[in-house]
Amino acid sequence: MLKEKIKNLLQDALSSQGIDATPAQISIPNEDIYGDYSTPIALSLSKKLQKPAMVIANKISQNLKKVDYIDRVEVVKPGFVNFFLAKKYVVEKAEKEIDLLSIKTKYSGKNIIIEYSSPNIAKPFTVGHLRSTIIGDAYANLLEMTGSKVFRDNHLGDWGTQFGKLLYAIKNFSSIEKIETNEDPIKYLVALYVKFHDEEEINPSIKDEAKNWFKKLEEGDIEAKSIWQKCIFWSYKEFDNIYKKLGIKFTENDGRGFGESFFEDKMKDIVKELREKNLLKKSQGAELVFFKKDKFPPLMILKQDGTSLYATRDLAADKFRLTHKRYGQDVIIINEVGKEQSLYFKQLFEVEKMLGWISETQRFHIGHGLYRFKDSKMSTRKGNSIWLKDVLFEAEKRAQTLTENNTLDSKTIKKISSSVGIGALKWNDLKRSPHLDIVFDWEEILSMNGNSGPYIQYTYARASSIITRSKEDHLSSTIISSKLTDTTDLDNPQILSILNMLSKFEEIVLESTNNMEIHNICSYLFSLAKKYNQIYQAFPVINEKDSNNQKIRLLITEKTAKVLEAGLNILGIEAIKKM
Repeated sequence: MLKEKIKNLLQDALSSQGIDATPAQISIPNEDIYGDYSTPIALSLSKKLQKPAMVIANKISQNLKKVDYIDRVEVVKPGFVNFFLAKKYVVEKAEKEIDLLSIKTKYSGKNIIIEYSSPNIAKPFTVGHLRSTIIGDAYANLLEMTGSKVFRDNHLGDWGTQFGKLLYAIKNFSSIEKIETNEDPIKYLVALYVKFHDEEEINPSIKDEAKNWFKKLEEGDIEAKSIWQKCIFWSYKEFDNIYKKLGIKFTENDGRGFGESFFEDKMKDIVKELREKNLLKKSQGAELVFFKKDKFPPLMILKQDGTSLYATRDLAADKFRLTHKRYGQDVIIINEVGKEQSLYFKQLFEVEKMLGWISETQRFHIGHGLYRFKDSKMSTRKGNSIWLKDVLFEAEKRAQTLTENNTLDSKTIKKISSSVGIGALKWNDLKRSPHLDIVFDWEEILSMNGNSGPYIQYTYARASSIITRSKEDHLSSTIISSKLTDTTDLDNPQILSILNMLSKFEEIVLESTNNMEIHNICSYLFSLAKKYNQIYQAFPVINEKDSNNQKIRLLITEKTAKVLEAGLNILGIEAIKKM
């Protein structure tokens, strides 16, 4: 990548002066006047060398090797060295096809399991589940497109004490027949779950009865298992519809993902291994792992009644992933789960290191913030959740306003509205760092203007329309290098700026992958779309009389469309050619 080449140039320039320095920091300036790349290396060396930063910067500039891809180097106060790319380089870069598989990230060629979405059975698929679902899917796309072998897993919450509560509620407040005949079984199950917690406040003893029901489930009680399996059936039916709308697919367990219950018969071996390695200690009847020097709070593995917890099941899941031949050796496991679970995952990873299962580079947690109401946190047990299927319906309905005056047929309008609505939801989330909380606001989530999914999709459609017209008119975007000097467009700052930006796409993808920061791709795509729309307003393409300028503008249009399409594919948003 070009940034690495510039870094090497700087290192050579420093070495030629006998300066021993750590690899130079290279950044992409926000404003074109500061070049295409910039380094503050002189500022960091100033104190060490006891010289003014500007003196060091000028010396670096004078000792830089001349290369064909750099047009000029400028030194600006208080000591930055700025690099400007050569016109010929950026045009040639724009003419090259995008090949994300050629980008060598630190994950290229590695086997990676990404666990994401993971909703709970018999609970609503709320807008809160949207974050893990689309963030995890986008990272899976990014890693896959840059050469990783990705396994997409959905670790469904289909086991645990909440099922004891639900089984109690079904047996005491309702019946299987009532649920089966209800028009929305999942909403009815949620109502029963909420009713359990309301009753628990009046009669706390039912909590113990719920624990007994879960214990019966773990022991294989026929009635408990039968009711539990029906809950799973009803839930899967709803989840499949949601995933189909979102365009989400999983690779594991025939596309369903390995739920917690899959590891039920594998937990005994985990507990046995923990005991054999003297890692389990009893405390008030429960069994826990204690960490050296109290690095973390103790992690409970078995409750007082001997039932399992999340940790027991997660350890069993990771043992399966780390040892199954499907995933190979040294597989990397990434959990995309809410940031409130950060401590838990630190504990879990530490236990796996203590067991000798993993190295430092094999386990990662990408933590996202929460969707919140303006005055509270969403909670299923309190009954104040926003159902995701309602959000998707509202998103599609609002998106129809973009096409209601169009000449497209109703079927096409409906399809486009769905793509635009889903794209708006995904972009609204992915455009920001995942760790940030998002206040649930219909107007922001479903905005069709500015920094939004529809804006990017519309820009792609606009560029695609021009490309279609150019093909109909048999226009070519092929540039003859000897004619570059005849192209007055390359003296225009706007034209040169977007060409320079297009040359950096692969670098943005590389850094976003290595740093696991997919929101940077959104920032790049939004900036590119803004630049292209400014070009579109200022410069004709099809009607341009100067053939050389027409070629440059058509080249910009074609490359912008390809970059936007590649970026949207990474994000899991459909690139639409007509809107």
